[in-house]
Amino acid sequence: MTLRVGIVDTTFARVDMARYAIEELRNNDPSVVIERITVPGFKNTPWAAKQLINRGVDAVMVFGWIGPSLTDKITYAVASMGLIMLQIEYDKPIIDVTVHEDEARDERELFDIAVDRSRKHARNLILMLRGELTKWAGMGLRQGRPDVGPIIR
Repeated sequence: MTLRVGIVDTTFARVDMARYAIEELRNNDPSVVIERITVPGFKNTPWAAKQLINRGVDAVMVFGWIGPSLTDKITYAVASMGLIMLQIEYDKPIIDVTVHEDEARDERELFDIAVDRSRKHARNLILMLRGELTKWAGMGLRQGRPDVGPIIR
């Protein structure tokens, strides 16, 4: 079965995170079909995700870039709830791949977080859709940062 993955990203982002995710998706499944919609900002992502679901994609990856202000954080929380509601309503996974500008010390670290998070979420999506992600449960995997490993007692 050919997987169809919807990609939603924004012009607000400072890194083309979708580019790295698409590369990772194709490396893990060369037959994957990608449909992409770019919107101005994160508040527009629920609309775009719904468009892609209506086109018949199996899953959607939404790439968000959130500024450091309280307004940005509130906007993210509200739009994120919209994405969660879409998942429930349409029974399709929507992977929220978000970078917050204030989670890094400088632009280099921010870039590295964005690329790592995009690639790892794409890899996880393929594994999840294939039913192969469970073997990684409880392993302390991180997206955007180094893995921390499981706690063993």
